[in-house]
Amino acid sequence: MEGAYHVPLTGPAIIASNHLSEVDSLVLPMVTKRPISFLAKAEYFTGPGLKGWASRSFFTGFGAVPVERGNGRAALAALETAEQIIQRGHLFGIYPEGTRSPDGRLHRGRIGVARLALKTGAPVIPVGLVGTDRVQPVGQRVPGLGRMTVRFGAPLDFSRYRGLERNRTVQRAVVDEIMRAILDLSRQDYVDVYGSTAKAAA
Repeated sequence: MEGAYHVPLTGPAIIASNHLSEVDSLVLPMVTKRPISFLAKAEYFTGPGLKGWASRSFFTGFGAVPVERGNGRAALAALETAEQIIQRGHLFGIYPEGTRSPDGRLHRGRIGVARLALKTGAPVIPVGLVGTDRVQPVGQRVPGLGRMTVRFGAPLDFSRYRGLERNRTVQRAVVDEIMRAILDLSRQDYVDVYGSTAKAAA
């Protein structure tokens, strides 16, 4: 672990990380001194029987917050939930790529993280995860053993854009700055294509 001192001990902050594996949302809270809340698919919390109970307990224990997915209204509701978490003074974790990397590269960031940063004024702590995709590759249900590195970068302050929260050009500039910081930490190859687009083309 590197740079953990960048994570504030009190007050709100947005933890913005690359996303290589399902294990990422477990690794990050394990290496910080404060809980991190993540948004998770509502299906993880609604399954029946023992398996459903285990899933609910697991995700709740790691600070996951259930959200519906699938359309614009659901995406807006998810952002509102994230905003409430931040405004209560908590750490909120987000993957700006919007999905796990399909090929190990860092993909173009989506503007949700910019909207949160601009609207709440919370600092953004960039994170580079390395090796989590080897510990739990796509399709492997249980994490294995392997070396992982978590690098926290210096907080990014976007207060200079106060009053321009709805400006799409500003939102894009904020996301691109966050992604450059993540890239410096993760040392991945970068591709200026959304991860979901790359998955659909595969």
